Amino acid sequence: MNDMKIQSIGFLIFDGFPMACLTSMIEPLRASNEISGQVAFSWTLYAETMDKVRSSAGVSFEPDMALGQAEKPDHLFLLSPPMAQFSNPKAGYGALRTLGRHGTILGGVSGGVFPLVRSGVMAGQVVSVHWCYEAAFRSEFPEVEASDQVIEVSQRRYTASGAAAAFDLSLRLIETRLGADVATEVACWFQHPLMRGEGVRQSIPTYRQSSTDATLPPVVAKAVAVFAANLTEPISVADVADEVGVSARQIERSFKKATGQSPSHYYRSMRMKAARQLVMYSKDSMAQIALQVGYGSTTPMVQHYKDAFGLSPQEDRRRINLYRVQDNSPVPSV
Repeated sequence: MNDMKIQSIGFLIFDGFPMACLTSMIEPLRASNEISGQVAFSWTLYAETMDKVRSSAGVSFEPDMALGQAEKPDHLFLLSPPMAQFSNPKAGYGALRTLGRHGTILGGVSGGVFPLVRSGVMAGQVVSVHWCYEAAFRSEFPEVEASDQVIEVSQRRYTASGAAAAFDLSLRLIETRLGADVATEVACWFQHPLMRGEGVRQSIPTYRQSSTDATLPPVVAKAVAVFAANLTEPISVADVADEVGVSARQIERSFKKATGQSPSHYYRSMRMKAARQLVMYSKDSMAQIALQVGYGSTTPMVQHYKDAFGLSPQEDRRRINLYRVQDNSPVPSV
């Protein structure tokens, strides 16, 4: 097994990329080399140019190679915030398409799925999208199937929703290359839970509760799923109760007990969360955002946004754009 070909892994980083996603992929690969006693994996940092790239944590990285010089790595993963762009889109996206055509397995982690999809290489593919980017992703790419799974893997494309999912994706590469025993030992080195594969949903925090959606009672969880499917076209609590198969009164009681909120207020919180994603990670106008979260005009949406976040969506976007101008990455970066 010592004479096996080294598997080359490339990471294409953009300013503001989530540093945790990079380390979550590289460290398991490094450990697998040590555990197996061979160099099974190598890795290279790529960027559009050879200039330093600043991560979301403010730590700068020097790329090993410019994207245009890439020598067909076996895998290339994009790491970026959602709004990342190439300074020369034609050349950057063209380089990605060329690598894909010539056998490189392409992937994206966290916000890196945005430039990956913009390049045109994800046609007909399912994309794992972090829940905090979902509304912005669906707005920009309505024709692409967004998934709430932790990772999505096809023959030539891999996507992962965040840093912990990136660790899982590295474990998958290790298991495929070196076997389950090495992958399990790597996971144990880092006290990481057993590898999560396809079919595992992301955990999503509930509103104003120190819990996740996985801990919600079945009636509430079903109602939340109905609400989530009706952000653009508002649905009444009575209609949700009918769809879930319980009374409106039972829905009210169940929500109060599980979340401390009425179902209508919880639903509004969901719509405001989606609105904020669009404010932060899209270029949509306020009128467009209002329509996408179920408001016929901007006025009530702006008021509810202020109630939820303490400032108007216009002020929030100016604040985020100020961060970007100052070379900082908007929160969250996952």
